[in-house]
Amino acid sequence: FQDYHGFPEFRQAIATFMSKARGRRVTFDPNRVVMSGGATGANELVMFCLADPGDAFLIPSPYYPAFYRDLGWRTGVQIVPVDCDSSNNFKITKEAVEAAYEKAKNNNINVKGLIITNPSNPLGTTLDKDTLESLVTFINQKNIHLVCDEIYAATVFSSPKYTCITEVMQDMDCNPNLIHIVYSLSKDMGFPGLRVGIVYSYNDDLVNISRKMSSFGLVSSQTQYMLASMLSDEDFVEKFLATSSKRLAKRHGVFTKGLEEVGISCLKSNAGLFCWMDLRRLLKDQTFDGEMVLWRVIVNEVKLNVSPGSSFKCVEPGWFRVCFANMDDDTVEVALKRIRALVGQGKKAQEQAQVKSTKKRWQSNLRLSFSSSTRRFEQEGVSVMSPHMMSPHSPMPHSPFVQATT
Repeated sequence: FQDYHGFPEFRQAIATFMSKARGRRVTFDPNRVVMSGGATGANELVMFCLADPGDAFLIPSPYYPAFYRDLGWRTGVQIVPVDCDSSNNFKITKEAVEAAYEKAKNNNINVKGLIITNPSNPLGTTLDKDTLESLVTFINQKNIHLVCDEIYAATVFSSPKYTCITEVMQDMDCNPNLIHIVYSLSKDMGFPGLRVGIVYSYNDDLVNISRKMSSFGLVSSQTQYMLASMLSDEDFVEKFLATSSKRLAKRHGVFTKGLEEVGISCLKSNAGLFCWMDLRRLLKDQTFDGEMVLWRVIVNEVKLNVSPGSSFKCVEPGWFRVCFANMDDDTVEVALKRIRALVGQGKKAQEQAQVKSTKKRWQSNLRLSFSSSTRRFEQEGVSVMSPHMMSPHSPMPHSPFVQATT
């Protein structure tokens, strides 16, 4: 049996790789590296250490749908959304965080911390230094924890450069015991199946406690030896990260340009494996019900697997996350072709409506024509197919264990 600390060469390789993935502007102590079964297990592990059942963490929206499962199913921890919107490109403001905090306190909810994802899933954006500094100041003032999910750190493919929380801490007078990092090799190295998650904390107590609890989600000895060897190969790692960034930039450019050609815009992004696509003008109704109707058209008729913004708790209907990095070039072209058909269908419906009613003013928003099957879905209501059913990573918001009976 292995030591729960993990093999020294593995922890050293992970610490070195974390530094490389962040531009070598910071260093990490291998003695603070704690193993876990993927980022899913790492996030839950941190919650078990920091919170009691009923406590809450603030999370800026839109956020990763499976946080409900990862953070709360077994721990009993609540999620309190921090509402962000397109008026400032979904940037996190201290005012929004403060408002969510005060609302939770007024509802007698004990807020234990704030969780941020940097780079963001689903936005594909990175947090700037000023924003990170303001959030560190906020959690220090409230004496609550800051958990930074940085699993997309090495997927940054264009400017602005990536700024991690460790880099910000170096230049601030803050309490390091309140700051913790969740990391994984699933995205940056493309190893989701190996289940390599990392908790890195500046809090000695959390490191010691989480290491004891890590026995429930250890990384296998064989995996540790393999990764220690692989990540210690300097030439390979440098080439891999450079090639990955180059390919992501190229694919992102091809995909977003293809969308622009048919009048579809995306939030300007510089990281991640996806785009935050703006389809608000294609909604039949500017509501979340209207978003679900459009989503069903895209999934059932256009045959594209995209995720509606409502599943990410986005406060505005009509935004969709679309992954562009998990397919080959030919599949990308097929996807773009189908999106063009979708927009063309909307334009055709709009032209027909204009001919039928010359008295109505020209509407700038596109309107889709729905097939009989889609109308049936619409009539039956949004419960027919919710966004929580679209993948294992977009689960129902409540744990199935809560309703289990003996």
